[in-house]
Amino acid sequence: MPMNPSELRELLEERYLIYNQPSFIEADPVSVPHLFSEKGDIEISGFLSALIAWGQRKTIVQNAFRLMDMMDREPLRFVLEASEEELARLDRFVHRTCNGTDMRALVLSLRRVYSEMGGLEAVFSMGMQPGDPTVYHGIVQARAALVSRPGFPGRTRKHLADPSSGSSAKRINMFLRWMVRSDRRGVDFGIWNRIQPSQLICPLDVHTGNVARHLGLLRRSPNDWKAAIELTERLRELCPEDPVKYDFSLFGMGVFEGQGSGNS
Repeated sequence: MPMNPSELRELLEERYLIYNQPSFIEADPVSVPHLFSEKGDIEISGFLSALIAWGQRKTIVQNAFRLMDMMDREPLRFVLEASEEELARLDRFVHRTCNGTDMRALVLSLRRVYSEMGGLEAVFSMGMQPGDPTVYHGIVQARAALVSRPGFPGRTRKHLADPSSGSSAKRINMFLRWMVRSDRRGVDFGIWNRIQPSQLICPLDVHTGNVARHLGLLRRSPNDWKAAIELTERLRELCPEDPVKYDFSLFGMGVFEGQGSGNS
């Protein structure tokens, strides 16, 4: 049964404090960028880990760590300097439908982004205008920068979500949460300052979507970009400056408590 705004805020704040803490990291893909301390290493490891974040969390984390091992746990150095022999290691990479062809293409596009465009923060922020309410244009621009490299494989485009085609861009929005939010609780990094937390969009997947509908925060049925916007607008009513903090609450209630699944 839908709650009033005060009850919702109280519930979501309570779960935010429970789940947004270092113990959350170990079993989550965010554990991979937490290997590193340098900005470029955090960004690249986080971006690639987020892109493969679908399926079982344990498998996602295992494969993301395996990818970092293929890159000698030096992701920025690897992106900028890897020889053909080093790049060939990526040919062995597989995570669901993402294979070595895709990963090599992504690394080479990141090489262009870091050597010619100022890095991931620059390409995500350069598409945004002052006063943009969300990161929509930033995501669209960053995707365009990555796929526009000559020789970028058509098959790899599907791994880079496009909100202009209706995708919820869940994995990209999760990556942006990691980079932008800064609450000193030890999970998100807060190393970007060209995008504001208030502009972030809540990562929308089956867990957050089901819980949001269960709580009356979301009416739209498909988990698409319009639904992600609808959910974020409702969360923004509860916390205008940092609506996506409640991603921890919704995800935790769905994954760890089974709420919204029909079992609660």
